Amino acid sequence: MLPETMAEQNLEAKLKNLLKQEKIQLWNPPYTEQDQQPGQQHMQELAERYAPLLRLPVSEVGGALESIRAQAVKRGKGNQTFRETSVATLELLLPRDAKKDPKVRTYLETRLDVSAQQVVDRVAEEHGLRSIKLILSGRSLSAERRLDEQGVKNHSKVMVLRVSDGELKQQLTEEEEERRSQEESVQRTQKGFQILSERDGSEDPDTTPFLEIADQKGNPLKIPPTEKKALILAMGFHEKGRALMKRKHHDNALCHLLQADQQFSKCGSALLSSVDNYAVLQLDIVWCYRALEALSCLEDGRSRLQRAEDCFLRCYGEQQERLLMIKGNTGREEVLFLRLYLLQSLLSYIEGNDSQARLQLSKVESLYARLRPDSEKMAQLMALGFSEREARLGLRACRGDLQEAAIHISTHRQEREELKQRERQKRRTRMEAISALMELGFSQRDAARALHHADGNVDRAYAILLDSSQEAQATNNNTEGGASPEKVEQLLYLGFERDSAEAALRLTGGDVQSATQLLLDNQGVLSPELLTPPSTSSSSSTPSSEEPSSASSSPGDSELVSEVLEDIAPHEEDYLDLTLEEESELISAMKVYLHCEPAHT
Repeated sequence: MLPETMAEQNLEAKLKNLLKQEKIQLWNPPYTEQDQQPGQQHMQELAERYAPLLRLPVSEVGGALESIRAQAVKRGKGNQTFRETSVATLELLLPRDAKKDPKVRTYLETRLDVSAQQVVDRVAEEHGLRSIKLILSGRSLSAERRLDEQGVKNHSKVMVLRVSDGELKQQLTEEEEERRSQEESVQRTQKGFQILSERDGSEDPDTTPFLEIADQKGNPLKIPPTEKKALILAMGFHEKGRALMKRKHHDNALCHLLQADQQFSKCGSALLSSVDNYAVLQLDIVWCYRALEALSCLEDGRSRLQRAEDCFLRCYGEQQERLLMIKGNTGREEVLFLRLYLLQSLLSYIEGNDSQARLQLSKVESLYARLRPDSEKMAQLMALGFSEREARLGLRACRGDLQEAAIHISTHRQEREELKQRERQKRRTRMEAISALMELGFSQRDAARALHHADGNVDRAYAILLDSSQEAQATNNNTEGGASPEKVEQLLYLGFERDSAEAALRLTGGDVQSATQLLLDNQGVLSPELLTPPSTSSSSSTPSSEEPSSASSSPGDSELVSEVLEDIAPHEEDYLDLTLEEESELISAMKVYLHCEPAHT
């Protein structure tokens, strides 16, 4: 956020509050003449009256008042135009390098019964942008749907987000490749985590990645399959977004974070209250707004920070007592509250509420003094063989106590290793159970599924498989009539062998047309794989995307999985390992803004 822009927003917010208190309407006479020009004398008198209250130069206050008046007049004209012609006025929040003058607002007039794609095309053409998408209140507008169907109204603020970072001077082929690459990024992320979400941990733990949802102590959580898939996809998009944030690609990061937000919306509230991922996501989205200078999306930013705070309170406890009980300390998570209070302070300042901004900033400074890394202590811990991350998190967990931090890190290392060993042993035991069931003639997929339903109990899984096998056999016996002499004769007449004809009819439930197609697809000879009946599952049971699958991955799937796993942080507490460099810069800026203002306005 540009300093002058923030200061201007702060001043305008304060003036609007004063005008509201005195019920002054700048768009009406005597402040606006009939030709919609300012009433100079009355505007000057107003500026001279307000300037001492705000302890600012009259010229500066006068300029801000005129800006407010001009916006109000434009809004009034927009309302009249909308009533008479149904043409709405939208405010566009353009990328910073696309603004000719950062102090001038950008508007677009359009009907609301047109598709978002038409607006995208107009914005791209009028502002020389390529590969953009539109964001309204933190949601991407679907290109093919109408604006009014997606909540766009007269005077809505629409954020224009660049999807491609390709330079305009690059060759067209390079730009097209960049655009395709970024468009595919979200799709590839979704598909990669979709594959991972459907794995059930029955594959070799040494060769096949597997994701499991765990609580704050690392213990697996039992979650319904549909919610588990949504949560894994949400976490996957979030990790990708965080990786892009680290590389300062905030526009592309925001695209992924908003996708994560959509997936989280499919999870139940009980699940979201047991993990802090959702709250951290809300913080990251607003942090991206800040980086993209889009904090004029105040309503969405404010509501997201409130959701984050509510989620932290549910997850950690009012006094972080739940977190203390689970982890034994609260120091590491306090960086999240530091960022939360800092963003709240920033929004309060932009809204003109300096006293609230100061209150939040005082909380931030207190936390920052306690959480900023002590370089000497960090060096001592790293000399003992601990990593920079371990040293930073350990000191925060132990409130800066060097000796306690060393003990804490060692204990934490041991706990992590024990948890990994338990998980590996659990998966090896599961693989052994699957192998045992496979030796009895059941397929790997069906054995894995039966174990899943039997909570890992081999005997119960065997009973499930046996019952399913008997049901399948009974069903097969009942459908033997499907291969009736008349139907077999029809296939023989078409030139197929009797054995193949009978087998095809059995496989297709007696449907002559389907049996014919099956034989044609296999040149009249059915392979042993097709002829082998399913040995376990009930004939009414079909694999679905909601059930675990242990089928081997294709080379393409493996490549996708490897790609998305690269963006998963190697350490489960990476999201807590903030160096606080960016936060420090924003704290310094906020102190300048607030300390140059009077203590009481």
